Amino acid sequence: MSARVVVVGSANLDLVVTTPQLPRPGETMLGEDFRTVPGGKGANQAVAAARAGADCAFIGAVGTDEFGQHLRDNLVAAGVDVHGLRTVAGASGVALIAVDRAAENFIVVAPGANAALIGLDAADRAAVGAADVLLLQLEVPLPTVVAAADVARAEGTTVVLNAAPAAPLPAELLELVDVLVVNEHEAAVVAGTHSDEAAVLLDALLKLVPRVVLTLGARGAAYADRRGQRREVRAPAIDAVDTTAAGDAFTGALAVRWAECGGALDADADAVTDALRWACAAGAACAQRPGASTALPERAAIEALYAATYRGTP
Repeated sequence: MSARVVVVGSANLDLVVTTPQLPRPGETMLGEDFRTVPGGKGANQAVAAARAGADCAFIGAVGTDEFGQHLRDNLVAAGVDVHGLRTVAGASGVALIAVDRAAENFIVVAPGANAALIGLDAADRAAVGAADVLLLQLEVPLPTVVAAADVARAEGTTVVLNAAPAAPLPAELLELVDVLVVNEHEAAVVAGTHSDEAAVLLDALLKLVPRVVLTLGARGAAYADRRGQRREVRAPAIDAVDTTAAGDAFTGALAVRWAECGGALDADADAVTDALRWACAAGAACAQRPGASTALPERAAIEALYAATYRGTP
């Protein structure tokens, strides 16, 4: 049986322009290519999980504009169950993204319909309770995130929180999180520290949650838990084209691997290493292609890059 992952989160249409370099404040710059791509951290991670092999359902909201149907169709095409996707009056979420020639980016999000995702209905709660992993982010109202995590905890579903965009988190959410996934900036904000040292960030976050995955970009990822496990893995060496959705590919794939391994991750250091490497391979495979949801890799691509990078590595 496939891993069962439910994602509660955002769906946006990404308006993407490539630039020679990222503009400074107040600067007007001529861009190069322009494209529209279905995105949003929640929808991206749902597509990533489905392409990585999960039986994935998405709970979110889109608007009544033409973007809304486009976002819905993209999820369906990826094999995501959209019975929990509401349509609300008004605009869908939109993200304005600039990507430079070094594959760095900046992103500005207008939430639109995502702000209307308030509460869970009975079908949503049943879906969360039947899942192996609930995957959350912070692009929808925080009370909805907390409500979903509360249902998951009551039903024994593992809660994975990608704390993005970065924000201090209330204790009522932190006590429901099983695995926190953050980059270095997000880690510092959640932990309330100015340090950029991985070990310091992990120590600070373990005071708040039982397990932390710290993404390190091209350097890979690190893991720590309250049982004393510490792991750091390198990322595959690639020529990056666009890193916009690489973090979402990583997180979606990690949720799938976590669900597939189940309780072994708390007892087996090799299983943790495997999950981190698999997620790094997914992120790297995504960064080799342009776009957000269009770049999210299928399971075969993840497996191929995983094997090419880590085969024979202890």
